[in-house]
Amino acid sequence: MMGEATNACQNVAVPPLRARAAALLASLVVIAGCSDGEPDVSPTQAAEPPDLAIPAGGEVSSAQVVSGLRGALLVTGRPGDSRLFVVEQRGLIHTIAADELESEPFLDLRGATEAGGERGLLGLAFHPEHETNGLLYVSYTDVDGTTRVVEFHADTADGPADPDSARELLAVEQPFANHNGGHVAFGPDGMLYIGLGDGGGGGDPEDHGQRLDTLLGSILRIDVDSRGPGGLPYAVPRDNPFVDQPDARPEIWAFGLRNPWRFSFDAPTGHLWIGDVGQDQIEEIDRILATTAGAGTNFGWNRFEGNSAFDPQGRDVTGGAATPPVSQYSHDDGCSVTGGHVYRGVAVPDLDGRYVFGDFCTGRIWTLNADGDPGRPQEITDAIGGPLANLTSFGVDNDGNLYAVTGDSIVRFTGA
Repeated sequence: MMGEATNACQNVAVPPLRARAAALLASLVVIAGCSDGEPDVSPTQAAEPPDLAIPAGGEVSSAQVVSGLRGALLVTGRPGDSRLFVVEQRGLIHTIAADELESEPFLDLRGATEAGGERGLLGLAFHPEHETNGLLYVSYTDVDGTTRVVEFHADTADGPADPDSARELLAVEQPFANHNGGHVAFGPDGMLYIGLGDGGGGGDPEDHGQRLDTLLGSILRIDVDSRGPGGLPYAVPRDNPFVDQPDARPEIWAFGLRNPWRFSFDAPTGHLWIGDVGQDQIEEIDRILATTAGAGTNFGWNRFEGNSAFDPQGRDVTGGAATPPVSQYSHDDGCSVTGGHVYRGVAVPDLDGRYVFGDFCTGRIWTLNADGDPGRPQEITDAIGGPLANLTSFGVDNDGNLYAVTGDSIVRFTGA
């Protein structure tokens, strides 16, 4: 039905969106990260929703850059390149030059992946020294559903990536078809961070979120510039929190996550911001401060969904304590968080120092204070021209400009 759509995964009635929303929402469910049918477990305590209707009070607007994309999930810049790079779930990476979509793809992985639901090509990160080494990293699920993180090489400064240069770093089997995570990003420390969901199923049935013997339900941190013992294609940094714990995977940097759909580093501070998709009640924004004390952070899933108790068995969290989100909202206001970025550009001064994030189902967008107490979210949905239907991702270019990805288009944030 046009004008109102229902998220089939979470049975949430979605408010009216732009005209294209209802047609696309049912097919593009990669962000929702939910179980098949009804959730297996419900929270034992409902969270108090924050007041989200606070106007930004600044000069913020938006402008469409390109349209006509198919299942776009990510936009980013490349070191030394003025173009934008756009990831499509079906396995293509496109380039945008001067707000025009270029005809030849940068990389074609359609033979390696099979898009559908939450599977497909999900992540892209360029090496910080890409201008000299030509390296880039992608995350995708293969035709069997296994998550693979693969390194590629681009031969020239403006040429495409070489599909024959593939070097696999990591393969993680997925027990279910959802909650793959899939985001990859380099931190200020030069390490590659990899987001993995809990493996899917309702309520994390295999308890991956609280286990350290699996890579699922975690953000990993690895050194792609070194090799590990026994031919391991990467090294594990010695300051990772579980390196010396025999029953834990040493790659884990943080855990207790359900489906970390998009995370980003704030360059001036080094803080890591995470949008973690909830079960059927609460969506949350998490943050890891840029100190080694933040390593090993447990965000509590599946003992907690946001600040609310979730596990009916009352089990303890691993390590004895869970770190609460810095912000959350209930499904009265959306149903699937899309993590964003802290704005540090110059085009929109009123967003400076604000973490910008949104909701896939409703297309609403909010900001949080990133330079102190985050406080309550400020909504800027109306300021940018209304909801952005099928809001799959945010990204920044080399100049710090902020973009939103809506599945079929790229939108740039501008001053009013």
